[in-house]
Amino acid sequence: MRLVQVLIPVGKREPVLAVLDDEQIDYAVWNETGRRGFEAMVQFPIPPIGIEPVMARLREAGIENAYTIVLSPETVVSTRLEALKKRYSGLRISREELIARAEELAPATSTFVAFLVLSTIIATGGLLLDSAATIIGAMVVAPLMGPAISASVGTVINERKLASRGVKLQVGGLLLAIAVAAVIGAIMKGTLLLPPALDIREIGQIAERTSPNFLSLFLALGSGLAGAISIMRGSGSTLVGVAIAVALVPPAATSGLGLAWGNYGVALTAAVLVLVNLLTINVSALILFWLSGFRPAEEKAVGSARAAVITRATVLVILIAFLSVVLALVTYTTFQASLIKQQVDQELWDMFEEPEYVEAGIVRAQNIIVAYTPSDFLLGNPVTVSFFVGYQAGEEIPPDIARVADERLEEATGKKVDVTVGFVVAQQTST
Repeated sequence: MRLVQVLIPVGKREPVLAVLDDEQIDYAVWNETGRRGFEAMVQFPIPPIGIEPVMARLREAGIENAYTIVLSPETVVSTRLEALKKRYSGLRISREELIARAEELAPATSTFVAFLVLSTIIATGGLLLDSAATIIGAMVVAPLMGPAISASVGTVINERKLASRGVKLQVGGLLLAIAVAAVIGAIMKGTLLLPPALDIREIGQIAERTSPNFLSLFLALGSGLAGAISIMRGSGSTLVGVAIAVALVPPAATSGLGLAWGNYGVALTAAVLVLVNLLTINVSALILFWLSGFRPAEEKAVGSARAAVITRATVLVILIAFLSVVLALVTYTTFQASLIKQQVDQELWDMFEEPEYVEAGIVRAQNIIVAYTPSDFLLGNPVTVSFFVGYQAGEEIPPDIARVADERLEEATGKKVDVTVGFVVAQQTST
């Protein structure tokens, strides 16, 4: 329930109160003596979704936008309250509240920059430490939910300044996050805090952000929808903000670390993930706000707002579709590379379970290393396989193990395979 207070201009008292009577709303009126041009103040309770239609009628009756306050009271007791709740039974907040919340969520630029830099510093440390808990903790600080919501709200209600600021904060903020992570990585790389030959691609949390797939779209889509719903219904916005930040800040920090280590493949892949997530969050929130019925206050502005929503949503969807080709390619090549590794493991297991090798005292292949990446699949490079074979001392090794393994693996995988085999002599005491 909301409590609305508005000033009534001189000469408009009767038509304004007539509207409230017609809506069967309980109200209280006070004479106004402090401001010229106004003769009274009226206060009335209304369900959140009822604010827009009632205020539209009051504007037609002569109410100006000079002074309107919407409050959230603890409790409202009114004989007409149940009828109002049935008439205005929606769960979303009003357009005016939505605008206020969007503006509140997009902080001053200095505050935004400070929190973003701090969250990026913490997230970068979490990536290098391979600590998921640290990364999630950093997302509590990240202020990216506000700009994402502001951009969508500004578009649907035709507030170009609000929409423009949301877009600028998002783009500028993520570029800043990449730069901060790159600087931190360059500094950390030359210290004793990290191993001198560290390959950041082997860090689990970084590897997750350098192999993006279609699951990333679902994460970003869910985050954008959750953010819009939490704002429209006024619940859980802080926790939802963490989900939005998780989709944006860690991959941005990963991209920066890729630049710091001179690994431009990591930087580019993580940047693609950032861009896909950013576009998906924005388009999902934009469409949900529009479908929920939010429109500009002026009827004549609805058409231009509709055109802006359609144009922006179309552009975002096209960009997402284009980038989805990249995600699809990464998903497919990653799957194929993993499948080939599984086929290699299984074929070698089956090979050394055969009687020829068991009777010769051969221990099955150990320390199997399969060097085959998604990029190798795309480029048609051979599968490089190396493993060790143990055999009992005094036993004769079956000939051409490497050649036999090579032929069997090529038949099993359908790929060219280069095999390297190492042999280890095993001794066992008799009891």
